[in-house]
Amino acid sequence: MDRNRQRQIASKGGRAAHKKGAAHEWTREEAQVAGRKGGLARHRNAKIPSAAPAVQPAAPADEQISQR
Repeated sequence: MDRNRQRQIASKGGRAAHKKGAAHEWTREEAQVAGRKGGLARHRNAKIPSAAPAVQPAAPADEQISQR
């Protein structure tokens, strides 16, 4: 679907929801809490590597003994 057409449809839905009174309008406090949560989650995820390092299987016990 064309992006502009999709925006038009979404816009109509948003207008209808506001007209009906069913649309949620953020208060300043709600927006602050949501932004803080998003920032903390983003910060927390940045510390975790996206891909775990490859783990090599351990050598069998008899090979470990002979290598010492």
